[in-house]
Amino acid sequence: MGLTITQKADTLGTIRFVCVRSMEMLAAWVPTSPELEVKTLFGRHIWELAQHADQIGRRTVELRAKLHYERPPVDAYREALQFAREAAASGDRIAAFYDALLPDLRWRLERYIDATDALLDAPTLDIVRRMLGDFDRMERDRAAVARQRTDLASEPLRLEHLRARLAACEPFVDFRESAAA
Repeated sequence: MGLTITQKADTLGTIRFVCVRSMEMLAAWVPTSPELEVKTLFGRHIWELAQHADQIGRRTVELRAKLHYERPPVDAYREALQFAREAAASGDRIAAFYDALLPDLRWRLERYIDATDALLDAPTLDIVRRMLGDFDRMERDRAAVARQRTDLASEPLRLEHLRARLAACEPFVDFRESAAA
């Protein structure tokens, strides 16, 4: 059984919430990251996330939700986002976003593709596939910075803790009552 229209809207609203908060997180890190390469990396991806949020936000209207509808994820996921945002060192910030948040969001988008009808939700799938392609480019950009700046180490335990917190958030979407019924 596929997702209802309300469940699709809630799922996209949650994905939009994560994109916007990730964009805000990267934007907050730019002025406090001393490395020019890191500032440039984050800046480029702020723009990508803004494009994703806008595309998803326009799609939510077509799913009977408000324009640029957002739905906060479950509390544990919001707490994991806050934990990621608190990273102080550039290496930890890069790891939090590119090694934890981005792969987690990729996994959730791939699950959305699997859970929806390709014919009935083709416009959403076009957006999601475009996002996944952009994620590939983001990962390549991150790898290029890693080759240039080998001094940006991260705290492995912090990264594993974030990954575990994100993985434990299933379900991810806090569906509205009418969607859960």
